[in-house]
Amino acid sequence: MGVNFELRPWSFSDLESLVKYANNPAIARNLTNQFPHPYLVQHGRQFIEMAMSHHPVRIFAIEINGEAAGGIGIHPQNDVYCTNAELGYWLAETYWGNGIITQSIIQMIAYGFKNFEINRIFARPSGSNKASQRVLEKAGFVLEATLKGTFLKNGVVEDELIYAVRRNNLGK
Repeated sequence: MGVNFELRPWSFSDLESLVKYANNPAIARNLTNQFPHPYLVQHGRQFIEMAMSHHPVRIFAIEINGEAAGGIGIHPQNDVYCTNAELGYWLAETYWGNGIITQSIIQMIAYGFKNFEINRIFARPSGSNKASQRVLEKAGFVLEATLKGTFLKNGVVEDELIYAVRRNNLGK
């Protein structure tokens, strides 16, 4: 557990470290196709521009040792889903297994319920992403549903798991 990290807004000075850490097939395989591989400088520029456009901030850099080594974001939904927000995250493979994502998720739960008019935060890992399932459970999320064969990633059909935490269940 001894790795220090900080959640902070993205800036264009993060471009080099973003591309360095994000350009990894082990990370891309567990994310939607919006997170490309290879991850190039133009992808990083577009992402940082988008991340900097939200007020309040929705997507934070996970800074470790002075570098943006991951990201975590809360994405409020709209229409009939307007009381919900989706959580997304990734971390440089170098730092996997240090509890950083679990602690980042816990911080984002508090941030999300404080800054957005939502009652539920959800995440949708694939059935094969056991590490993500574990960190969500450690952070207080519960499995609400398993949707069979809904994800298609790299030619493989996977189950979609829906984990959530609700404002009225915090601390229970």
